[in-house]
Amino acid sequence: MAKNKINVGIIGFGTVGTGTAKILLENASIIKMRTGFDIVLKKIADLDITRDRGIKVPEGVLTTDAKALLNDPEIDIVVELMGGIRPAKDFMLQAIKNKKHVVTANKALLATEGRDIFAEAANNGVEIGFEASVAGGIPIIKVVREGLTANNITAVYGIINGTCNYILTKMTNEKAEFSDTLKEAQKLGYAEADPTFDIEGIDTAHKLTILASLAYGIPLSFAKVYTEGITKITAQDIEFASELGYKIKLLAIAKISDGGIELRVHPTMLPEDYMIAKVEGVFNAVFVEGDAVGSTLYYGRGAGDLPTGSAVVADIIDIARNIVNGGVLRVRGISPDSKDAGVIKKIEDIESSYYFRFSAFDQPGVLSKIAGVFGGYNISIKSVIQKGRRIGGSVPLVVLTHTAKEKDVLSALKEIESLNAVSDKTIVIRVEGKEG
Repeated sequence: MAKNKINVGIIGFGTVGTGTAKILLENASIIKMRTGFDIVLKKIADLDITRDRGIKVPEGVLTTDAKALLNDPEIDIVVELMGGIRPAKDFMLQAIKNKKHVVTANKALLATEGRDIFAEAANNGVEIGFEASVAGGIPIIKVVREGLTANNITAVYGIINGTCNYILTKMTNEKAEFSDTLKEAQKLGYAEADPTFDIEGIDTAHKLTILASLAYGIPLSFAKVYTEGITKITAQDIEFASELGYKIKLLAIAKISDGGIELRVHPTMLPEDYMIAKVEGVFNAVFVEGDAVGSTLYYGRGAGDLPTGSAVVADIIDIARNIVNGGVLRVRGISPDSKDAGVIKKIEDIESSYYFRFSAFDQPGVLSKIAGVFGGYNISIKSVIQKGRRIGGSVPLVVLTHTAKEKDVLSALKEIESLNAVSDKTIVIRVEGKEG
């Protein structure tokens, strides 16, 4: 006899947990109309069950005992929304061992410990739903795993951290400096009190790890993602980028390159007429290129209680439908047995165009010295900007190059910074899009 009711338990009643519960409770009739079965929120476990979350939870649903939820034989799907590594991993593994399907939004846990979790799920014949782990309300996991499953995916580019995109947008539109904009983002709740994971690119790298594993069938490879944050970007760099026809975004990049795979997160200059360059504020966007479908772009809210909750509930419904119909996951996701489909390239082995901002002394022959060093490493200059005069002092000298090898760029930079004509540390930003 087929089941017509699926019981769900949530661990973690914070922002996303509240949004998920709200959708399950308030949209229950819509969900039943579209699926033909009931999804019942049976338990919510959290250490704090007294704080008002702004939603009415049925009596008996709230508990402080996560283990009671994990061991409840009536609960079919456990939703982990507490975040962090421990005890979230322990709770997920226990749920899986109890033959319960799991849904999570925990990108840090999946990116760093996911191999263990997916292996245990495979051993126990249960599913892991993780749509909400990347780009909030944008269904990018389903797109890559199902919608584009027949494609050889050649590239994925993502603006997948709303905090960084808000900061860079504010700096661009208001000519503000990084530190001031970060403080404002914290006041508005767009940035955490400790924003390190966001502004240093770590959160973005977690998400890229998951996307790349899906797109290329490689193991979860967080440790191999080159990661660089936005803390060194200044209003001056944004202004120069604009003058050159670019915008600066924190970009997650995964792409096939000379038989290898590039996995990198860093500030990137994009042509200002590109659609992804026009994504502003806390919004996210992911560009995916497939050999059959061509170029596609997915845009929406990357965080928040209801957008992320929407992705969580979508996973719950997918898994519930499989339970009701006696089916299994239709398209494989991340496999614990996946092998390297290609070499993950080191950052020094990539090729890109580059933006340099030197602090150069205002004296004759400086540009020719820098150009000479570049020429010695086969780096071709596309354009130069030099503003202002300061006799005896340093002025910004901006150089945009054509495509060059990163290892040559690093060697040239080391030699240029040893010149007496250059002071301070040079700012380097990679350029994607039109050939430099």
